[in-house]
Amino acid sequence: MEITVNGAVRIVDAEPDTPLLWVLRDNLGLTGTKYGCGLAQCGACTVLVQGLPVRSCVTPVESVAGLPVTTIETVEQDDVGRRIVEAWVAHQVPQCGYCQSGQVMAATALLKQVAAPSDSDIAAAMTNLCRCGTYNAIAAAIRNVAQG
Repeated sequence: MEITVNGAVRIVDAEPDTPLLWVLRDNLGLTGTKYGCGLAQCGACTVLVQGLPVRSCVTPVESVAGLPVTTIETVEQDDVGRRIVEAWVAHQVPQCGYCQSGQVMAATALLKQVAAPSDSDIAAAMTNLCRCGTYNAIAAAIRNVAQG
């Protein structure tokens, strides 16, 4: 099966219903996308498909055939993604860091869709879970990028 990941067409040998997460990690060696709950609840596995945040742990690989998939490995090649990562560092968002790749991907998608999100926009878009509780720092970093 052919999938496009981070701008490159890749041929993967996987069953069509294999979760995208496992294809990214096991077949393609892109381990920045993390496994959290396996139920699409926590968001650690968030990637962008056509620029939209998708929980890769429950997304069958066949459903992304022909669609562009972006992972944390190349998010900084996008200006918004780069600025999000810079804000994450400036605001010292990560503590354990496990969920942060999914958080960065969700924040990037939000700011690409809504350049100046309100606090309620941020709350609605940032549904990823963070066991360290860095939600205030996450929102501050997003607001910082949105304000330029």
